[in-house]
Amino acid sequence: MTAALAPALSTADRCDRCGAQAYVRARLHAGGELLFCAHHGREHVPALADKAEILDESDRLTEPAGPTALDH
Repeated sequence: MTAALAPALSTADRCDRCGAQAYVRARLHAGGELLFCAHHGREHVPALADKAEILDESDRLTEPAGPTALDH
């Protein structure tokens, strides 16, 4: 499965380093998967770039929030 076909990360996915919500998935070519928060993703992805397919959804952190009940 390529990173493009991997399911989107959900709020249940947690960083393997600190337990925060994961925004980066690294599917290792040798098998297995690592999940990282945006902070740890920035730290570890450069070393994993040639060893894994990377799905980086950290741009979701800067998306504008949708309308809430407080907006009405």
